[in-house]
Amino acid sequence: MGALTEQAVLDALRPIQDPEAHRSVVDLGMVRKIEIRDGLVEVEVALTIKGCPLHTVIQEEVEKAVRSLPGVKECRVVLATMTDEERARFRQVLQGGANRSGQGREAVPPLLRPEVQTQFLAVASGKGGVGKSTVTANLAVALARDGYRVGVIDADIYGFSIPGLFGAADRKPTVIDDLIMPVQADGVKIMSMNFFVPENTPVIWRGPMLGKMLRNFFAEVHWGELDVMLLDLPPGTGDVALDVHQLLPKAREIIVTTPQRNAAEVAVRAGMMARKTGHEILGVVENMAYRLCPHCGERDELFGRGGGQRVARDLGVNLLARIPLQPRTEGETGLYGPDTEAGRVFADLAKTVGGLTSAGLIAGR
Repeated sequence: MGALTEQAVLDALRPIQDPEAHRSVVDLGMVRKIEIRDGLVEVEVALTIKGCPLHTVIQEEVEKAVRSLPGVKECRVVLATMTDEERARFRQVLQGGANRSGQGREAVPPLLRPEVQTQFLAVASGKGGVGKSTVTANLAVALARDGYRVGVIDADIYGFSIPGLFGAADRKPTVIDDLIMPVQADGVKIMSMNFFVPENTPVIWRGPMLGKMLRNFFAEVHWGELDVMLLDLPPGTGDVALDVHQLLPKAREIIVTTPQRNAAEVAVRAGMMARKTGHEILGVVENMAYRLCPHCGERDELFGRGGGQRVARDLGVNLLARIPLQPRTEGETGLYGPDTEAGRVFADLAKTVGGLTSAGLIAGR
């Protein structure tokens, strides 16, 4: 039986990860003090912010790990709040020891470095109201269910809706120093303007400010390691779409349309813009394609048919999926359960998207 030492306790705590940073609480400097007296182990854990919403998760995991050690009769976990110096070290560890001198952050955000293997998929449409955000959110969840590490940037700065679709509109991201931790829901990391503006307050910004905010979503948010980042673009071919094309020249795009002719026509224009800026179009998704009759199971094409196929033909790509109208979602969110018709279509779409990008979405998968 090994001796009950401070090192033994640290070794037991090392596998525990901060729920937001996904790094060891030991490596992040969160274990501030360990005291051992006659089988009583007291561990002081420094949280990043006062009132950390996930403090109970950390406390329970620390207690469980310590109590599993031979010789421990009792465990007491004391929760404290990091000092400014501790938060600075926390951030430094997250960013791989980056030096914060000079401009205060690296010129190239970690997620945009050339060696990073994250795949960027922009979801675009020609007009609003076609369900582009719903497609983005459900595709993200389907990819996460397949084991991919997924992030979503709600780049629709004026009409942000991604947090609401995830049931996370009322949540706020944790801010450590000036480093923002993305909100996590359904296995997906999310960032949106929704988290930073008061409820029902309009965003009245011009083009340069929109581009700056988009860049901040990369530079000031700790995304960690991601396999795929989905960007929910605003409809049309405006400033944000142009900024995405300039910021992410190797991003791929999925074009969303509905069956109607007018939606298809403007979707083609969005696809042509992607082509002119060098983006590869993975394919087309036709949303609201049909409704399954709850009695006979027949497909009722309420909005006509052919829009998705028309867009795919004009752009010279494949129609990846036809998404049905689905009245039932999970809880108060806009996410479809995996056992619904729409959920099954999104599961197939996730597998298709994974197979269309080089050697699978991530090499080796």
